[in-house]
Amino acid sequence: MSRVLVVDDEAPIRRALGINLRARGYDVDLAESGEEALALAASQHPDVVVLDLGLPGLGGIEVIQGIRGWSPVPIVVLSARDAEAAKVAALDAGADDYVTKPFGMDELLARLRAALRRATPADGEATVETPDFALDLAAKRVSGPHGDIRLTPIEWHLVEVLVRNAGKLVSQRQLLQEVWGPTYGEETNYLRVVMARIRRKLEPQPSNPRYFITEPGMGYRFEPPLTEPG
Repeated sequence: MSRVLVVDDEAPIRRALGINLRARGYDVDLAESGEEALALAASQHPDVVVLDLGLPGLGGIEVIQGIRGWSPVPIVVLSARDAEAAKVAALDAGADDYVTKPFGMDELLARLRAALRRATPADGEATVETPDFALDLAAKRVSGPHGDIRLTPIEWHLVEVLVRNAGKLVSQRQLLQEVWGPTYGEETNYLRVVMARIRRKLEPQPSNPRYFITEPGMGYRFEPPLTEPG
């Protein structure tokens, strides 16, 4: 049974989400402020967080940054702010998805299920070693010269799709649909933001990537390291 932390300062939305999620078998914790959200995230260890950006006191972006300081738990933002700049800011802070109010309950539940699936280890084995990092996709573990490097579930999923198609161009639409879900296809800003986060963590020179290559207007490609002749 998965545990969901719902953070929203509007009591009717908290109540509606709590009722609908519990009716579908989820354990639910409710918070009305950013401070309460961080405390519950630390004490209850939710499997996914649903977070409003417009909170009193500590804002939603600060909550994302606070959680990301120690946890890769999936974070689905729920906000009335539909401008692209707000979405990019939330994604850049470490959110995994963004749902705009007003929203349909079925859509939100589908987004939560997708976020939980992304956080579940994939079947099969895949290991990649480069001069700069080593990836074990089955264990969702990446290590660098200075120890383990933590990736969020959405970062892992994007890396996994690219690595399993090593050397091949993967289109923007394919990446969006495989990583975020079949209803996506045009949200290329999602890819730009998450790929920038991946490069900051894994590339020796993020502004001049060696492994995660952009094919402008087309998609992305993982370029595996060349194998030295034996």
